[in-house]
Amino acid sequence: MKTVLEYLEYSAAVRPHAVAVEDAWGTATFQELEVGCRKVGSALTERIALREPVAIFLEKGRQALWAFWGTVYAGGFYVPLNPDLPPARLRQIQSVLQANYVITDRAHRVRALEIFSPEAILDVEELLAAPLQPARLEAVRSQVVDTDPLYTNFTSGSTGQPKGVVVSHRSVIDFIDTFVDCFGMDHTDILANQAPFDFDVSVKDLYTMLKTGAKLSVVPKELFSRPKELLDWLCDRKVTSLTWAVSALCLISTFHGLDYRVPETVRRVLFSGEVMPEKHLRAWRTHLPEAVFVNLYGPTEITCNCTYHILHPDRDYPQGIPIGKPFPNERVFLLDQGDRVITTPGAVGEICVGGTALALGYYRAPEATAAAFVPNPTNPCWPEPIYRTGDLGQYGAEGELYFRGRKDFQIKYQGHRIELEEIERAVAKVPGVERCICTFEEKRQRLSGFYLGTADPDRVRQTLAQQLPSYMVPSVLRPCETFPLNKNGKVDRKALLERRTTP
Repeated sequence: MKTVLEYLEYSAAVRPHAVAVEDAWGTATFQELEVGCRKVGSALTERIALREPVAIFLEKGRQALWAFWGTVYAGGFYVPLNPDLPPARLRQIQSVLQANYVITDRAHRVRALEIFSPEAILDVEELLAAPLQPARLEAVRSQVVDTDPLYTNFTSGSTGQPKGVVVSHRSVIDFIDTFVDCFGMDHTDILANQAPFDFDVSVKDLYTMLKTGAKLSVVPKELFSRPKELLDWLCDRKVTSLTWAVSALCLISTFHGLDYRVPETVRRVLFSGEVMPEKHLRAWRTHLPEAVFVNLYGPTEITCNCTYHILHPDRDYPQGIPIGKPFPNERVFLLDQGDRVITTPGAVGEICVGGTALALGYYRAPEATAAAFVPNPTNPCWPEPIYRTGDLGQYGAEGELYFRGRKDFQIKYQGHRIELEEIERAVAKVPGVERCICTFEEKRQRLSGFYLGTADPDRVRQTLAQQLPSYMVPSVLRPCETFPLNKNGKVDRKALLERRTTP
């Protein structure tokens, strides 16, 4: 198997009339999904070259999937652009991507024109009406190899430029095959999609659907601010599986939504992105006592996840929930500051990952790629690339791996990976701001920004909202006359946090 399109074609052959995906606007069967993708691909073969990126500027749903895999049929790779992002952020992404084409719809065309030229904009409805070109599609397929790019997701970058993580067909196939097997997913499942399509949590939903013939239920994003309606959606559609960010699960438990209605058909809950708070986990397990709960761990650069832990119903977790053991065919290990492998329980080291699931690197960013995707320092005998996550880990007494925070100032917040330096740079550009330092309290999940200058905090917040995703705008913005320094002459971030609660 060399392309994910083989998943789609198999499911369309064995379950042609089964619903593959439903969204707020309708449904598509596996046969309709495949035909639509082939039509989009046929139209694109006249425009794009092999391994060329195509930006997808659509709401998550059926149209986006036709655009994604239509791009793949044409030999390119897709790059989801979230319509919720501010124009400044989208322009930053396009400055790196330099895509020749973007697929959008009439509802988003005006906004797309803020980023792309009119010649670059393709209407998804027109592409879906294109005639099939089987010979062209076959010619493209004959040239594809499994290490070709499949998609690129953009994450925060410390230089102020977003980083595009390029993931190949082979990496997704390697991960999804084991992911589905580990948790017993099959065609009887109904998968509730929570994550935006530009967030790699959604990759598990999309490709589990394709591989198994399961049904994908794309939950409207607005329901995640209306817990009762969200639960009605899950219950009415008899959803069986949730692969969600921790923050989304906590939304329901924070507002005691499970006391209103319980999605009793859910048989597995898989969560990732940040540490699951104990009280929220307890609420979910109490209301779904028969469901399997799984803690997943892994950055975008290793294709979704590299470790997992299936929670035991009768076990207490005084040290926190482990991130567990590696998925099959993934090498996960700890290195100390001298690049020596750590095996001793209690010792803390950087989590490193090797194996087929590693991303290809960062798009148009060779220096960033070389810094993160490095030769395994413990193997001097042949080239063996690994990814240094920047996360710290520790083995417990039972040999299970635990997450122990960040090595640098990169954080996980609301399920997203954020470079604090990028926020600091954005704040520092606001008129009236001289310098900014951001801090993050992991236990309280609070992102704070402290700055020198005369700018009004509300003005700073309004400016950031036009430039950054909402999850990157600090919940606390506070002007300071000076920054406290530690004994090394550096800004004392701990002392800044103490200032937050003082007048």
